[in-house]
Amino acid sequence: MYRQYTPGTSGNTYGRGVDNREEVREFLTSRRAKITPERAGLPTGSRRRVPGLRRSEVAALADMSVEYYAKLERGSLAGVSPAVLEALARALRLDDAERAHLLNLAQAADGSDSLTRPRRRRGTDRWRPHPSLQWTLDAVTAGPAFVRNGRMDVLAVNGLARAFYADVYAAPGNQANLARFTFLDPASRRFHPDWDRAADVAVAILRTEAGRNPYDKDLHDLVGELSTRSDAFRTRWGTHDVRHHGTGTKHFHHHAVGDLTLAYEGLEMAAEPGLTLTIYTAEPGSPSEEALRLLASLAATPGTA
Repeated sequence: MYRQYTPGTSGNTYGRGVDNREEVREFLTSRRAKITPERAGLPTGSRRRVPGLRRSEVAALADMSVEYYAKLERGSLAGVSPAVLEALARALRLDDAERAHLLNLAQAADGSDSLTRPRRRRGTDRWRPHPSLQWTLDAVTAGPAFVRNGRMDVLAVNGLARAFYADVYAAPGNQANLARFTFLDPASRRFHPDWDRAADVAVAILRTEAGRNPYDKDLHDLVGELSTRSDAFRTRWGTHDVRHHGTGTKHFHHHAVGDLTLAYEGLEMAAEPGLTLTIYTAEPGSPSEEALRLLASLAATPGTA
């Protein structure tokens, strides 16, 4: 549903219902292609013309007719019951993020009240953290802490996060967007030693947001820009992978303090739906903790971080 959009062309789509049949078709097709017969507990057979399961096999696993499943895979999710969606999720072995994405696509196809009206959009030039949120960020002194939206705009930071993302803020025209930095700034390949993994995560976050908020014009424009300017983004966008980005470990290389291995926790903000508070921390006593201390010291001295 997004790939035909380029900057400046998506504004006239708002206020209409969401025709997401192509999005649904590509998502279901891509999930079916990922499930091997062995994983589904089915006999392999000798001559298979598709990389994953056949439509008939998915239909049998979901306890529905082949004709009905074929209709769903053509993109017709409008009016589908929760029980059918759950059966489909089980048959395709969807994880939690993929299951939530399927439900979001179904809601959009239904034109539910929450999706038939455009959501209030937060642009980086309009949204400001309320004072207590900034106080909370500033109270985190041992690691970078920041707030981002589903488009990966960094909206609020503590001092250590600003120093940590110095390259992101330095990129001309980037507007503190982590996805734009990852795909359009050569500095991102130094900052992310495992660049392919970072790129996969960035696209999965944007794809998840696309299913959750199909009316976001700023997201349409960002996807259009990245698809036009980055082959690596365009290829990944076509995989339709989604994910929940809640906790884990990442590797970084900061230009001022070197290599960092940091754990992260992402917390959905109840007072600000759609925003995530993320905190990076280092293992106590590790070289990464020492590097963060050094970065904090440099950040406290203007012009050195």
